[in-house]
Amino acid sequence: MSAAIEDLTSRPWFFCGIGGSGMLPLATILKGLGAQVGGSDRSFDQGRSPEKAAWLSKLGFELHPQDGSGVVSPQQVLVASAAIEDSVPEVARARELGCDRMSRAQLLAALFNAAGQGIAIGGTSGKSTVTAMLGWILYETGRDPTIVNGAVMKNFTAPELPFASARIGSGSSFVAEVDESDGSIALYRPDVAVLTNVSLDHKSIEELRVLFGNFARAAGVAVLNLDDEEVRALSERVENACTFAVDYPEATLGIEPGTIVEGPTEIGALLVDRREDVAHALQLNMPGRHNLANALAAVAGASAAGVPVHDSVIALRSFGGIARRFDIVGTSASGVTVIDDFGHNPEKCRATLQTLKRHPRRVIAFFQPHGYGPLRQMGHELARTFARELGPDDVVILCDPVYFGGTVDRSEGSERIVRLVNDFARADGPRAEYVPERADCGRRMVELARPGDRLVVMGARDDTLTTFAKDVLAQLG
Repeated sequence: MSAAIEDLTSRPWFFCGIGGSGMLPLATILKGLGAQVGGSDRSFDQGRSPEKAAWLSKLGFELHPQDGSGVVSPQQVLVASAAIEDSVPEVARARELGCDRMSRAQLLAALFNAAGQGIAIGGTSGKSTVTAMLGWILYETGRDPTIVNGAVMKNFTAPELPFASARIGSGSSFVAEVDESDGSIALYRPDVAVLTNVSLDHKSIEELRVLFGNFARAAGVAVLNLDDEEVRALSERVENACTFAVDYPEATLGIEPGTIVEGPTEIGALLVDRREDVAHALQLNMPGRHNLANALAAVAGASAAGVPVHDSVIALRSFGGIARRFDIVGTSASGVTVIDDFGHNPEKCRATLQTLKRHPRRVIAFFQPHGYGPLRQMGHELARTFARELGPDDVVILCDPVYFGGTVDRSEGSERIVRLVNDFARADGPRAEYVPERADCGRRMVELARPGDRLVVMGARDDTLTTFAKDVLAQLG
């Protein structure tokens, strides 16, 4: 264990929001390394995600109500998002005691930068899938990596490990999904930096160009997607790059034209390594052309880390995917399929909707916005995405944005997005409906469903969406 890691594990830690997709894997890593870890979560106090709370308690995490009672010593380090208000009891109590405070990104960067080989995956979309793919490649090829992901990796789940968003390995490789939303992507010093794409999400395009450009240039090797116009532009200013693309013919790794074979739940193609002019049969047990791009990113990242392309392609044949990424919940007796998906920004929603529309039959798309702020930032483009990608037989249903408390401005919500979808769609696009309460949206979807329909539940930052999707399937009988 390095001196930097020993320093981190020598002190007790308290995570504010320990059940969150960003916090949970870091808490798991620290505890696995031997640190004393406790935490609180507003969602646990509100009775949401009781299975996750019970699992954390069983593993020995010290869970407390979010009332400040768990912060008891100035030796504790408080991990809290920069967005957490100072009025939150843990934050106020930590300030009183003089506890050190770190953001999630600062802690992840400290762990990542202490590793022998840091492999960072950044970009607007596809990060979690590429992280899981690359981690699985390294695992299958004997590198025994440590992995930190924002999603549950199905290959690593087990009855005793249902929330496998992280794993601790004994090898030198540390694979991590890194976030640009708060600018913290600048903290990482990657040996390999994978950049999937650059599009509108938490920040303006101008800000993203700076952040992702610096991210790519800081790496030993930058792995870049030449299909993405923004990434292709910044690649001209990166010296040491390995490139990939499904369609762009000058990329290092690509897809042989005319070889893509798609099915409802899988996709395959010939992957071409243009350095050696060798083709490899790539087969994925998941649908969508965007997942071909994700696989190319993972293979290119693994190649930059020293794994032969052939070995990576073989490993991906057994890749099981990640939770809430085109996750088929089930099909009713009447033939209605329910899909659970993480789509929450224009790029992610576009990929999911395009995958659905490559096959016939109607789509009923339910969308729960993941906050009022993000809805103001990307609502216009989000509405345009639904209007463009769906047809006149399809239906879009929005409920109110997820809201867990706080002082956020809630003056503009889902009604505006529904109006925009209907304005953009006109006669050629879907019909959009606004139903404020999520439970009522479920009943409306069941009411509308016809045999053969695909019902997709989309949204982020809310673990209960999976339960909602399962409830909709149960109502369908």
